[in-house]
Amino acid sequence: MNQPVQKNTLYVGGLAEEVDEKILHAAFVPFGEIKDVKTPLDQATQKHRSFGFVTFLEREDAAAAMDNMDGAELFGRVLTVNYAFPERIKGGEQGWAAQPIWADADTWFERQQQEEEMQRLQAEQRAAMQAAEKLHREKLAAEKEGEKEEETDTNADPMAAAEAQALKQSS
Repeated sequence: MNQPVQKNTLYVGGLAEEVDEKILHAAFVPFGEIKDVKTPLDQATQKHRSFGFVTFLEREDAAAAMDNMDGAELFGRVLTVNYAFPERIKGGEQGWAAQPIWADADTWFERQQQEEEMQRLQAEQRAAMQAAEKLHREKLAAEKEGEKEEETDTNADPMAAAEAQALKQSS
């Protein structure tokens, strides 16, 4: 189950019963501007399930909050703060996701642009590698052609052959 983490959304575990979304917001707002705070409710008791999610506008703020709040105490309980995993689609009776389809439009476009950029860079890299291989093959062919010319030249003149061999040994 390798799911990517959401680097601006934090999972906050170990919440006391008294903690609500306002208190959670107040505890994390010193680290940066908060986009959203959620404390999922237990359907049977209508109380939160001892955890919540805090989404920051900036990744750096989320990182600072995680560094400072993991292991901190809130209402007498020690908090566990980690990056959150993306919300899974829930079927339920209605059979649709918990969020509207347009909710991740911005991140979808961002992912598309990143993927296109990656493909462009890979194509450039492939072209550069092919050009380098072609150049290397041409160089090897030229060296072999040069060796053949040397062999034919040195076969005719034994003195030139001795000079060529001495030059190769000295270099």
